[in-house]
Amino acid sequence: MTSYQKTIAVAGSTQEVMKVKYTAKTHTSGGRRGGVSRSDDGRLDVTFSALALPIFVVVVLAMTSSAQPSLPSSFQARTIHSPANAEIFVRFGGTGPAVLLLHGYAENSDSWAPLAADLMKDHTVIVPDLRGIGRSSKPAGGYDKKTQAVDIRAVVTALGYDRTYVVAHDIGNTVAYAYAASYPEKIERLVVMDAPIPGIDPWNEILQDPRVWHFNFHGPDAERLVEGRERIYLDRIWNDFTGDSVKPDEATPNFFTATYAQPGGMKAGFAQFTAFSQDAKDNQIFDQKKLTMPVLAIGGEKSFGLLQAVIMRHVATNVREAVVAGSGHWLMEERPVETVALIRAFLDASPEEHLSSAEHDFPQHEY
Repeated sequence: MTSYQKTIAVAGSTQEVMKVKYTAKTHTSGGRRGGVSRSDDGRLDVTFSALALPIFVVVVLAMTSSAQPSLPSSFQARTIHSPANAEIFVRFGGTGPAVLLLHGYAENSDSWAPLAADLMKDHTVIVPDLRGIGRSSKPAGGYDKKTQAVDIRAVVTALGYDRTYVVAHDIGNTVAYAYAASYPEKIERLVVMDAPIPGIDPWNEILQDPRVWHFNFHGPDAERLVEGRERIYLDRIWNDFTGDSVKPDEATPNFFTATYAQPGGMKAGFAQFTAFSQDAKDNQIFDQKKLTMPVLAIGGEKSFGLLQAVIMRHVATNVREAVVAGSGHWLMEERPVETVALIRAFLDASPEEHLSSAEHDFPQHEY
């Protein structure tokens, strides 16, 4: 993708105050451990005190060591039947308002380990494996994201919930958009991170980028080429989109490769992309009615950057933007502390901080 001007600053360390900014005018709140305040330029400053930040960093970094990624061991697990002909494996834990986390391609639900460990302290965290990935079933069809939205709705209701917050990354964005468009009244707030939405501008321009070669790499011959070489294939995707040559660490791709090397794993993974043409058609219909819930669009500085917000403003009326400095596409692996801080600040913002799109100072870009 193209590089765009960064509007989010992330500075500091465990010895000083960390500040994460994203564009939004707001009121002031907070306490001894830091808080949320409005800076002179109208952006939201999320600050952690010198006492609180080391604790926050330890919690997040404990989930991002060289060990393979894993959701908290206290999470319960279930397999839930979807009326769209799939069995969806889901883990869940914590107490409080429900937050649904939708993972991306080349990963599974364990990729959310840093965020889940933080949010479970005061949220119920629901983390499914998407259809065809991880421990969910691998049916022959149904990989269009409109159908997968039905899967996700089945998971939420089977666990006894109705309205949730939704956080998504990569191909999870496409599922999250279909879910939000299909069930708009069921989402409190939506976070999308670093990926396009088929059929939504500038989709055609994105398809010209050679780094998205894998969008069109599927079918029987691709399956034969990759069989037994899954790590080589996935390495190309991880390496092309990282902003840090040493991340993800070795344990992470080894773990995810094993999940995709399961029988039928790559065929089901490729099916996520085969469905993009149908997704594009469905999304153009969804786009006829804009999303109205608050949306936070996060991009890695070395990946989508501000383009994530550009995409979301085509389909939603109340979009805030954030760029994670120094990060590529793999936000949970490359910059977990900063990314978790951004998401938590957005999810925890008080109702009076939710302003209409007219109250935002959106930068003007031409794409």
